[in-house]
Amino acid sequence: MKRIVSTNIHLRRLLHFLRKRAKENRAPIWLRVAELLERPTRIRPEVNLSMINRYTNEGDVVVVPGKVLGSGVLDHKVTVAAYMFSKQARMKIETVGGRAISIPQLVEQNPKGSGVKILCG
Repeated sequence: MKRIVSTNIHLRRLLHFLRKRAKENRAPIWLRVAELLERPTRIRPEVNLSMINRYTNEGDVVVVPGKVLGSGVLDHKVTVAAYMFSKQARMKIETVGGRAISIPQLVEQNPKGSGVKILCG
């Protein structure tokens, strides 16, 4: 069976980066994030802020291997790393004092991935 590979060079570089860091740091969380990002776009997770609000506490660090959407209310500070953010989601996260960062930024800050939650819609 032929394997389908993304033609998006940014995604391919991110997948390579995640696999490399997972191996270097013995951090299986980055390998799992790479597997989830490798899925076809139509089944990649889309997570609303209401879901992030429901499953996190103040100060948590969350990675979303897909897109974060702005539906819902966020009432506490969290650090959210995602492949993509909608403008409204980024604005709402930063308004409550949280941080919206890219996945490579999170990997650089926390190479082992300790304390990071993966949220998949």
